[in-house]
Amino acid sequence: MNELFKPRIKLQNLAGLCRRLAITLSSGIDVRRVFEREAADAKLPAVRAKLTEISEAISHGESVTDAIRPAGDYFPALFHDMVEVGEHTGGLPEVFRHLAEHYEEQVRLRRTFISNISGPILQLIAALGVIGGLILLMGVLPTTNGKSPDIMGLGLTGMSGFIQFLLYIAIFIGVGFFVYQATRRGKLWTVPLQKNVLRIPQFGKAIATISLAQMAWTMELTMESGMDVLKAIPLWFRSTRNAYYIEHSDRVVEQVRAGHEIHEALAETGAFPTDFLSQVEVGEQSGRLPEAMKTLSRDYHEQAQLAIKLLTTIAGRCVWGLVAAMIVFMIFRIFSSYTGALNNALNDVR
Repeated sequence: MNELFKPRIKLQNLAGLCRRLAITLSSGIDVRRVFEREAADAKLPAVRAKLTEISEAISHGESVTDAIRPAGDYFPALFHDMVEVGEHTGGLPEVFRHLAEHYEEQVRLRRTFISNISGPILQLIAALGVIGGLILLMGVLPTTNGKSPDIMGLGLTGMSGFIQFLLYIAIFIGVGFFVYQATRRGKLWTVPLQKNVLRIPQFGKAIATISLAQMAWTMELTMESGMDVLKAIPLWFRSTRNAYYIEHSDRVVEQVRAGHEIHEALAETGAFPTDFLSQVEVGEQSGRLPEAMKTLSRDYHEQAQLAIKLLTTIAGRCVWGLVAAMIVFMIFRIFSSYTGALNNALNDVR
């Protein structure tokens, strides 16, 4: 449970760190001085603490790979693995440059999604605020037979009802955040959930496209760096951050170790679209797999941008639909309440 909420470096901070490391290491500055400077200049306490630990370990003679290993999940698995590849191949500055581009693109995609969904979310907050205001209002209206009027029909009135309403919202948000964290960290119990999400028309395809775009980029990076393919395969699958794909990793490793082509092992999982497999096959048959992965990565990057737009459109429509349903419900309940009160008044007159 606790591992779901362990602190992690923010994507924006990680992108900036990788960019600065790429620049300073490319200029020939000693790696010890580079990390000393990063630790000294870090503004956030958590980042400063981690970088200080890394800097001290490097100054004591440890490699960068060994120095960052104790940080664990604070840095993504891709960061750990690619730093190790960079050190072994002597291309650490280039690896940090690629990582910077990768994380910067993730930041851009995330900002695009948040920007597009912010309008509907504000409308939802406003609608919930109106409901909360009505709950408070019903607590100060004249009582009937010792009971406050319940216009909304939710059984919530006054301050106590308002607090209970806020508690329900907090529980809903908490459960959603818990599931999000478990999904993001690839917990196996989320596999059925993620499989079902991928079956949703349009929405599922967009999620799959974003996951495969991450995988294509990781395949390109590991192949360009010369990383051993058997070691790279688990990294490809983990980069999707989707448990549905991650569960196929071990089987693909076994197939490739047994002598199968990569595209054959991927095809056997039944989890990859034809265009993805075709590009991998072309690369293998031509002996130009890194170049083929670069093309595949570029194509899926473009598709991922379109997928983000589609997701925001779908999410926005869902939120607007929820807000509309809440407004209709409130109007219906208020109308029904006053109609009932009018009927009771007429019956009393009679």
